[in-house]
Formats: sequence, C-alpha cells, structure tokens
Amino acid sequence: MARLLDAVIRPAFADPELERRHDGAQLDISGPIAFTTDSYVVRPLVFPGGDIGTLAVNGTVNDLAMCGARPLYLSVSFILEEGLSIGLLRRVVTSMRTAAANAGVRMVTGDTKVVDRGKADGIFINTAGIGHILSPAPIGPACVRAGDVVILSGDIGRHGVAVMAAREGFGFETVVESDCAPLAGVVLDLIESDIAVHCLRDLTRGGLASAMVEIAETAGLSIALDETAIPVREDVSAACELLGLDPFHVANEGRFIACIASKDASRAIDILRQHEVAGAAAVIGKVGDGPAGQVSCRGALGISRVIDMLNGEQLPRIC
Repeated sequence: MARLLDAVIRPAFADPELERRHDGAQLDISGPIAFTTDSYVVRPLVFPGGDIGTLAVNGTVNDLAMCGARPLYLSVSFILEEGLSIGLLRRVVTSMRTAAANAGVRMVTGDTKVVDRGKADGIFINTAGIGHILSPAPIGPACVRAGDVVILSGDIGRHGVAVMAAREGFGFETVVESDCAPLAGVVLDLIESDIAVHCLRDLTRGGLASAMVEIAETAGLSIALDETAIPVREDVSAACELLGLDPFHVANEGRFIACIASKDASRAIDILRQHEVAGAAAVIGKVGDGPAGQVSCRGALGISRVIDMLNGEQLPRIC
C-alpha cells in the first residue's frame, strides 16, 4: 500500500497538504461554505468523453456550483479491487488531476483501500468537496417563485447514452461522447452578473424529468415545459429510440437547469452562451402557481403530457 501511494496516487495530485502526510487537511476558509459528498460506481470505468476519475471530480465540483459556491477543496477515497491494472489506475488519477486543475480545485486529503478480487468492480471512488458560497441570496428549490423561467444549459441525454453504448458495445454510426464537464465557471458568471438565480440543479441521475419534479414538489408549484425548446442531438434521440429510453430521464454530467426571475432571462441566456459548455442554453419553461408538484410538457402538436419522476433505475451504474 505504501508503494502504491508513493508511486501512483500521491504524485498524481502533488498538493502541499498531501505532502504533510497527516490524518487530515488543515484549511483556512472564511465565510459561508457549501459541503457535498458523492460516490462513483460507473461501468465501464472508461467511456467516450471521460472516465470514472473525470466523473468524480466534475460531479462533486458541479454539486458545489449548484449551491452557488466556488469549489475550493476536494477529498478522494479509492476502493480498489485486487488485480486492478496499475496502468488503468494511473489513467484515472491523471484524469482526476487534469479535471481538478481545469476546475480550479485542490485535492487535499484522501484514503485508499484494496478489497478482494470481485468485490469492487475495478474501482469505486468517493469524493467530498468544500466551496465558498458567493451567492448573496439562498439558492434552492424552496426559493423558486411563480413566474420564474426555467433555463436549460444545453442538449440532454449524452452521458447516459455514451455509457450504455460503451457498456453494451453498440456500434452506432457516430460515437456519442459524454457531456461530462465542470459547471462552476458558468454558474459563478451568472451569480457575479447579479442574475436573480433562485434555483440550480445539475441533471444527473434521473435526468431533466426527475430534477423538474423534485423542484416542483419542494417548491409547491407547477412547471410547464416546452418540448420544442429542449435540445436533444439527433444521434442521442436515435439511440434513445432504439434502446427504448426517454431522453428526459437519461443522465447528464455537464448540464444544469436554472430557475431565475423572468426579468433576467434574456441577459442570463447571453451570459450562458458565452461559455462553450452552455452554448446551446435556452429557456425551456416557466414556473406556475399550481397544481403543486405538477410538471407538464407541451409537444410540437400542442398537446401536453405530465412528466413523472423516473420509476426505478433506467440506466444502472452510470455515475
């Protein structure tokens, strides 16, 4: 274990806090903070557009961003299966180092355990993150108000389709790549531009549909979506049709929705589209007075349908 840490893991991150080799990191943080944790069990470990390491860093960074926080520090814990290739482990930790650098966060503490062969599916990763909250007002589902607009940052469904295609070996004409990306930069740009952001949510497990229902139920309001305004790439749409999936329920790892005051809608779209990760941002719906918790979606023919929470795990082991 000591050789593994010294030869592979510690050199990958090379942070002064890690070099102290103490039981924990000592951090200097002033002001309100956001704190989050998540575990990653994706299969396969490597997929088009990323791997489990990229996913772990970006997923935790994005959770902090959804709280209106600037991500600062991460911890990482590895559970490694006996017999795991050192080459694969090097790839994963290198991906994590690159993703952390791109997101501007430091990896300051961690842990590594090895379990028996067949007990961990290669690698499981847990990350926790701390960020400094910059939003002057609370951000969350309870802050949503009737009249708010719902903005989607880009096309949906790519991550889930990319992982499923890689897992099952589907030979689509085009390779669908995950949208896995850090979102803190674009979110903080909204906040620092004084956009009245009431709620943010990244669209991971359960996709757009589950996020919308969760917000509507917590806020005690209704949300009406316009299906024609929601971007879905043609290759993703075709893959979903082939596999019997609904893009509204397919996971994303680089997309979010923002519920903001309607007066700021146009300016928010302009800000979002200045960032590559949100270049296809669009207003996709509006918050109403009720019925409480109801999410509806109007299709191209003008017919509305009710959007429900995902029932069960449509795509298991995707994040």
